[in-house]
Amino acid sequence: MLSTVTTSTPSLPAHDNPTVVRLFEAAADAFADKGFHATTTRDIASRAGLSPAGVYVHFASKEDLLFQLSRVGHEGARDALAAAAAEADSPATALAEVISTFARWHAEQYQVARIVQYEFRHLSPDHQREVLTLRREIDQVVERIITDGVASGDFTVEEPVHYPFAFSDQPLLSWINAQLIKAKPAFHKKTFLKPLHKSPEFCGSCHK
Repeated sequence: MLSTVTTSTPSLPAHDNPTVVRLFEAAADAFADKGFHATTTRDIASRAGLSPAGVYVHFASKEDLLFQLSRVGHEGARDALAAAAAEADSPATALAEVISTFARWHAEQYQVARIVQYEFRHLSPDHQREVLTLRREIDQVVERIITDGVASGDFTVEEPVHYPFAFSDQPLLSWINAQLIKAKPAFHKKTFLKPLHKSPEFCGSCHK
């Protein structure tokens, strides 16, 4: 599953170490099956065919193993998207290829994708920052495509006008936003760019 693991961090053993690959696969299975907290190093070691002490030969802790798995997963996704974008001959093709590659990566690496998303909160603050940096690098692959597409004229990007508190997570401001929508529904429709989003069928999905 992760037999093509790459490494740039000295703390991660070489990717051609079969024991590390087995531990990655065992951890992915265990975390996906039981969740991070319910999984023990004994669970991981047993699935990998090792003694519990064997885990600590390669990883400082269960959290370190989760981090390295998350890091490798994000690096794999980032590199796959960057390669797909680099091979395209236009921004439009690049965007299509990146979307296709990202969907395929999620389908093929569904366990890792699920783990890096839902177990992120169990990483230490320092490790969370490292993973967020990798996520930002993934975002930048797409941002560069959009920027190039706007510059070349392939893409037209419009920023819709929104109500003042449209994205607020404060209950009072969210309530005010809802009242503004009721008071001026015509303006609300203008916040959507595509004709489909202004149709009664689409509006009816939220407004019963």
